[in-house]
Amino acid sequence: MGILSVENVFFGYDLRSVLNDVSLSIDHGEIVCLLGPNGSGKTTLLKILMGLFRPQQGKVLLEGRPLADTAPHQLARRIAYVPQIHRQAFAYQVIDVVLMGRLPHKSFFFRYSPEDIKTAESALEELGILDLKNRSYTEISGGERQLTLIARAMAQQADIFVMDEPVSGLDYGNQIRLLRQIERLAGKGYTFIKTTHFPDHALWISDHVVMLDSGHIIADGPTTSVVNESNLYRLYKTNINVINMNNGIRVCMPDLAGNTCEQFADAGLL
Repeated sequence: MGILSVENVFFGYDLRSVLNDVSLSIDHGEIVCLLGPNGSGKTTLLKILMGLFRPQQGKVLLEGRPLADTAPHQLARRIAYVPQIHRQAFAYQVIDVVLMGRLPHKSFFFRYSPEDIKTAESALEELGILDLKNRSYTEISGGERQLTLIARAMAQQADIFVMDEPVSGLDYGNQIRLLRQIERLAGKGYTFIKTTHFPDHALWISDHVVMLDSGHIIADGPTTSVVNESNLYRLYKTNINVINMNNGIRVCMPDLAGNTCEQFADAGLL
């Protein structure tokens, strides 16, 4: 059994079914990528994994115990949510945003302790952005804001990070830098569960891919076996070549001109 397991989960809104008999298991230290078109149930599944929604049927287990039996403040010490890039309504300093991750460890009336500040600064330093701590969150770049949100999750001292399209709105360079940080932190034992619209990102850093379509899991397993032309066609209804480059990296190339992997090889591109 994994660190987080979903067993035969069903969920819907009013009369609309969103998740249908979904089961999966996530291991400690894995990077798990949820792939699927809009409306496939990815975000709903994330909310169930975080305990925000309760399944209408089935169950979610955290290390073998029902998630529903875990108190919210205890759950927040294990699972942290890293949202899409956004702007705060108020110009908090970066250190203040990160310190918000300490809230699950505090009582109702509290002041941040020197230990809280040290924990927040350590998270910023781990991500290489300690120099931003006194900057306004609203004035730093999109990539820096996303790293700040990861630092907040680290200060929360959770070991499972849930990320909903974390590269949304980031330029290509910041996407790559963020992916590198996710891969590095997973190497230190953090577990990542993230949605994305980029199958390439799954190929580059994910250990485990779950493909969702219309609330059903159509493929689930190691990235190397799950992300292939057949499954991508089932998911997106378009031809996508999965190409093995000479340097060992696999990439996706959409079939815009009717080319196949064999034709790319004949042209000397593989």
